[in-house]
Amino acid sequence: MVSEHIYKKQGIELHYYEIKNDLQPLVLIHAQGVDAASFTNVWTRLSKKYHVYSIDCYGHGKSLHDAEQYNLTDIGNAIIRFIEEVIKEKVFLLGHSSGGLIAAYIASNTELCKYLILEDPPFFSSQGEKRKSSFNYIDLSTVCHNFINQSEKKDFVLYYFSNQYAWNFFPEKSREKIKGKMIAMAAKYRRKHPERNLKVMFWPKVALSSYQGMNHYDPLFGETFFNDSFHCGIPHEEILKNIRCKTVFMKAQTKIGEDGILMAALSEEDLEKVSELIADCQIVRFDCGHGIHIEKPKEFKECVMGLS
Repeated sequence: MVSEHIYKKQGIELHYYEIKNDLQPLVLIHAQGVDAASFTNVWTRLSKKYHVYSIDCYGHGKSLHDAEQYNLTDIGNAIIRFIEEVIKEKVFLLGHSSGGLIAAYIASNTELCKYLILEDPPFFSSQGEKRKSSFNYIDLSTVCHNFINQSEKKDFVLYYFSNQYAWNFFPEKSREKIKGKMIAMAAKYRRKHPERNLKVMFWPKVALSSYQGMNHYDPLFGETFFNDSFHCGIPHEEILKNIRCKTVFMKAQTKIGEDGILMAALSEEDLEKVSELIADCQIVRFDCGHGIHIEKPKEFKECVMGLS
């Protein structure tokens, strides 16, 4: 049975879901823009082997919303305290996308991680000038930046849907017509169901998974990836070389757009650097997009359940 809790102590405020049992603890850290419930489709199966903890990062879900703490170290250190004081033993630690960056920071700075599972995190591609050629930068980060620098629109979910980069994938001749109709449907749904995750007829279910929890996402979190402050100036090389636990890196498809934009979390060159820097790193590839646990849940669960 899934239960909800708040860990609140000395300025730390983390909301989490738990499937309690006497098994090895597994901590799940979600991607940017969604929340801890993005792992709902794999919770039950994972709980057959693990005591599952699924945490909302700061700026997401029901955890602390304080823009000054939307960074790698504050979130990472809060989860470290959570593991030390709530779980009280070494954990299997899984992070998706930006959650993978946080998980790697924890594994790099503590002995609390027995096994690290990195689900397609954007190492190197999300840091420095290189970030400007990544999909996250031209999509979510830029939309967040533009949203917080305007005052007319108040609904971020609808604003993101209306301004997402995905519209560029539609045929140019019919793009504006399709876009207008889809935005109108999204706006109608938002007016009728403002507290629900967005649903739009004909929009791919996989794409809609990125709206899981977006109602409670603070765009100021996305701004930290736009201005490169999320990493607190810590080079990714420094984080990766200090990881000493066994590590599995789940790599999704690598695609480069015609305009040179990296349409993936990281490039093959970035992945090679990761594997060279982590002492004990196994690469597992998945033929799908960035949300591996959403698009390939069976293969994802087999990978995580097979670790020992």
